[in-house]
Amino acid sequence: MDIKLALPFIKATVDVLKTMAYITPEPGKPFVKRGDTAQGDVTGMVGFTGDKNGTFSITFSKRCAVQLVKNMLGDDVQDILSDVKDAVGEVTNMISGQARKGLAEDGLKLAGSTPTVIMGDGHTVAHITRGPIMSVPFTTPHGDFFIEFCFE
Repeated sequence: MDIKLALPFIKATVDVLKTMAYITPEPGKPFVKRGDTAQGDVTGMVGFTGDKNGTFSITFSKRCAVQLVKNMLGDDVQDILSDVKDAVGEVTNMISGQARKGLAEDGLKLAGSTPTVIMGDGHTVAHITRGPIMSVPFTTPHGDFFIEFCFE
């Protein structure tokens, strides 16, 4: 996996969470993930087509996802499950869009699908390509999360 593909996703993740949720995540060391079990409780996922086919996902721990919603909505949390699903979908879309813009600057044109959000303990994340799954852990004061991407 080309590390140049990882950089726009890492930058977009930090930028979007700082701007939209006032959370400053610290990226850890990227690694190749084995298996399809999610590394958290709530996952947003986007598929890509274009110069390459692939997927991007972001998986939050429950604690981190709840804080994300509270920071984005303030005290206006009505239905925590619905609000978490909506917020994770929106954040996934924003990160995907910003990362695709960064990749386009390097000559890689991708179109993204509408985000899908999966919730639940022990859920799986099925990337659509057979290539290696690159995972990047992030830490925050509110819990951990992971981004994953996989391209053909």
